[in-house]
Amino acid sequence: MILRLAIASLFARALTVGMTVLAIALSVALFLGVEKVRTGAKASFADTISGTDLIVGARSGSVQLLLYSVFRIGNATNNVTWESYQDIATRPEVDWMVPISLGDSHRQFRVMGTTPAFFEHYRYRQGRSLEVSEGVIMDDLFDTVIGADVAATLGYGVDDPIVVAHGLASFTEHRDQPFRVSGILEKTGTPVDRTVIVSMEAIEAIHVDWKSGAQVPGQATPVDVIRQMDLTPAAVTAALVGVESPLQTFALQRAINEYPQEPLLAILPGVALQELWGIVGIAETALLAVSAMVVVTALIGMMATIFSSLNERRREMAIFRAMGARPLTILGMLVLEAMVMAAAGALLGLALLYIGLAIVQPIVDSAFGLWLPIDAPTAREAWVMLAVIAAGAIVSFVPAFRAYRLSVADGMMVKT
Repeated sequence: MILRLAIASLFARALTVGMTVLAIALSVALFLGVEKVRTGAKASFADTISGTDLIVGARSGSVQLLLYSVFRIGNATNNVTWESYQDIATRPEVDWMVPISLGDSHRQFRVMGTTPAFFEHYRYRQGRSLEVSEGVIMDDLFDTVIGADVAATLGYGVDDPIVVAHGLASFTEHRDQPFRVSGILEKTGTPVDRTVIVSMEAIEAIHVDWKSGAQVPGQATPVDVIRQMDLTPAAVTAALVGVESPLQTFALQRAINEYPQEPLLAILPGVALQELWGIVGIAETALLAVSAMVVVTALIGMMATIFSSLNERRREMAIFRAMGARPLTILGMLVLEAMVMAAAGALLGLALLYIGLAIVQPIVDSAFGLWLPIDAPTAREAWVMLAVIAAGAIVSFVPAFRAYRLSVADGMMVKT
């Protein structure tokens, strides 16, 4: 009986109720959308590198090693000698090992030296491998493969020339040894998109005439002569490691961290990612707090709407009382109306969320490499919706209690 009265009353005020429900729906969609983006960003963050058991570099901090080796942020404190790299690569626990050499740039994009094994073993987003959208993987000393963002930003295509600059913020370029774009990688949503990839030998080749960070005056070795040189690198910046068995990971990590020849650090990518996420977690909390305040604002708006309608409904309440409705019935009806509005808003907000996800998912994935999964509502989302309904009932108690105290005489009185 009360439910039927509440629903009839809501339909009688369809426009006002509809606007209130829409406000709640938009706030719920925003809150759940922020949650989806948060979890999607966290998953994409973790999926930047998958299938790699250890990252090895000079001894520093685990987050610092992760940042410069995977995200191309910052610089290494030191390098790993080639002898140590080969020694670790030949250990029985190691299945594969890919060297990485950093330090140069091209128009604000990082240049990374590596081997063809990088394209074979690097994985992202739960096991996806790198694919070339145009051209081929480099097969000449001065070939380069560029990420999708590099190609899009600079307008490069296959066979275009690239001149690498020495260092990250240097105006000195290796103009005597230009590279050729041999391939462009498909969009991955990882730092690979913003990377110019060359061979380890190429990194050595462009520094043949350099010493102590500067070019030797008057020295310019011909390219044909450089091609005949032994271009084995003297050191690498870091290395990605895959182990034969997951059970051997911790033993290999301990052995590398205790390596007697030079101070090295081996980190678990997943653990370092969690540390990094913990550092930036304050922004995540702030974003959730802002979206939660939007929901609270919508609920307060609903309470204000109920309050404003009470004066118009005083005669309606008085008639109900005159027909035998108890004060608790009036209170219950108003609370029930608020719960119905909150429930309708929560359900509509959930529907808007999934409609929005279906529209923006491919756009966000293509533009930012951020994958927003369209899954069934989670238990967390269900609890959020229940909390919104419960909060709607709570905030309605204030106007409902005021209606509860209205007398029949007050309701029937005609004010002049």
